[in-house]
Amino acid sequence: MRAVRPPFRSARALTPTARVRRLRRRITVLFALTSAVGLVTMAVLAVRSDGVRWREQLDQGMSADTNWALGLLETDDDGRLDTEVLLDNAGTACPPLFLLSVPAAPGEPSDTPAPGELVVEHAPRRPCLTMPAGAVRQAAATAVRADESRSRDARTADGEPVRMFALPFYPPDAEEDAAPQGALVTVADASAQRADHRRLTWVVSGGCALLVLLSAGVGHLLSGRAVRPALEALDRQESFLADAAHDLRTPAASLRTLAETALRGETDSTDVHRRTLRLAEGMGTLVDGLLTRARLMAGTAVLAVEPLRLDQLVEDAAGEGQRVAVRAERAVVVVADPDLVRRAVANLVGNALVHGHRPGEPAEVEVTVDGDGAATTVTVEDAGPGLPPEVAGALFDRFSSGSGSTGLGLSIASWVAHAHGGSLTAEPGRRGGARFVLRLPAGGPATEG
Repeated sequence: MRAVRPPFRSARALTPTARVRRLRRRITVLFALTSAVGLVTMAVLAVRSDGVRWREQLDQGMSADTNWALGLLETDDDGRLDTEVLLDNAGTACPPLFLLSVPAAPGEPSDTPAPGELVVEHAPRRPCLTMPAGAVRQAAATAVRADESRSRDARTADGEPVRMFALPFYPPDAEEDAAPQGALVTVADASAQRADHRRLTWVVSGGCALLVLLSAGVGHLLSGRAVRPALEALDRQESFLADAAHDLRTPAASLRTLAETALRGETDSTDVHRRTLRLAEGMGTLVDGLLTRARLMAGTAVLAVEPLRLDQLVEDAAGEGQRVAVRAERAVVVVADPDLVRRAVANLVGNALVHGHRPGEPAEVEVTVDGDGAATTVTVEDAGPGLPPEVAGALFDRFSSGSGSTGLGLSIASWVAHAHGGSLTAEPGRRGGARFVLRLPAGGPATEG
């Protein structure tokens, strides 16, 4: 029979918090990639558009020059080209102007001449741009084959960038389907335009890079805001589980020990029942406190505020039969949630009764209720040993009472105070013990919930 392996957790498995943070990183990357695609697309379109623009500007200027020169070109009675008028009226050195013809007798078409077959009828002696002869012939042959004007990028003999334009021309009184007789080729310097285009490319590329980085930062912030509620919820869940495990471990162990003792018959059944009841009541109080704290942390404990007599509520929360003195010089009315305020006061009084006395001495707790119109205070003072310096800074955090208890009572009281827009502070008392001051606004919290 095949053995079934027990389920196990992979060492590389991620916690829920780690999954949420990984999701945040993925959202950031996706946001950055989406922005990068859009920005790069626009950058490519902008660079291409600029490249087309400056080429069209050069082509328009060269087209005007060649068409003007074509109007000065004549032929003799034998159909041969006559460049005398062109040379007398046009400077062909700058920009350079070349005249090439197809080596064919008049009336004999040559539809596909090779570059080497073209005859150079005119070339400037000292052009401002020195072009290789092969490049000029190639530009003319391309225009003749296509039977329309052609332009192209090229380089001079010195390697400088230029723009070449070739315009085919036809014999006088040529028919519509006649082949071109030759081509006029002119050249324009493109160094300045290419430099501007290169500068624009660098500026656009740098701007895209900066915008992508900026979008990544913005995406990281937005994704952080998006996943923050999930992280806070997970943190509250882990905090609640840790509180529950910490607080219920001791009473659960005590119940187990008590049950084992009862099974062995080593104690009286009445005592077992009494201790079991006391432990059950303590566990119920712990569970109630944990649930209250969890609701407060999660923000689901909606404040049911109403006007109430704080002095009467404090007297009721302090309980009877305890060594607790409640003093209130006058009736104090406050707008608050009675159940939460009662729990906070009861936790403060209970903490003072447990920890606010010296060994072998009974606890003496004084509770004072006072209101000055703007705020109401409940002061709980004991005559115990005072606050230990090592826990004074984190007294209202969970598990920080410093005496082996859970520390949830003070933590819940602090949460109640802040939920009402008030505060809870601890300071040395007049009798050497600790004094806790719970402040609540007289008009109630600014926002309910």
